[in-house]
Amino acid sequence: MASSFVYVTFIRTTPDKLWTALTEREFTEKYWFGAHLVSDWKTGSAWKIIMKDGRVADTGELLEIDPPRRMVIKWRNEFMPELKAEGYSRCVFDIEQMGDACKLTISHSIEKDHSKFVEAVSGGWPRILSNLKSLLETGKVALPDSP
Repeated sequence: MASSFVYVTFIRTTPDKLWTALTEREFTEKYWFGAHLVSDWKTGSAWKIIMKDGRVADTGELLEIDPPRRMVIKWRNEFMPELKAEGYSRCVFDIEQMGDACKLTISHSIEKDHSKFVEAVSGGWPRILSNLKSLLETGKVALPDSP
């Protein structure tokens, strides 16, 4: 069995602006509580999240990248031993234009029953994506303080 978490939100923006917000440091630091993503954004490339204090939060590999529509990341937590022990998860970002908005679907799964990692991301993604939506629509994040 597997554990999974899916989050869907609609953001009044374009696919290109949403893609930029998902991949460029100046944007991610604003809505990801000071953390930023590091990659060259090509299939097969390494990927990581660096926290505000410089620690590596998560690492992985870009399994698929199709700007501005889809990204698939092989993803492992690095700073919490019980989460790192669960191994790699799979995170899929799907972007679909819907009129003046984009439908953003995040699917995060791991091949482990009752995953503590999926439990953790199910609390984190709603906060991060609420900030992303607010930032793109209003220029300000909804939750400025770190969770």
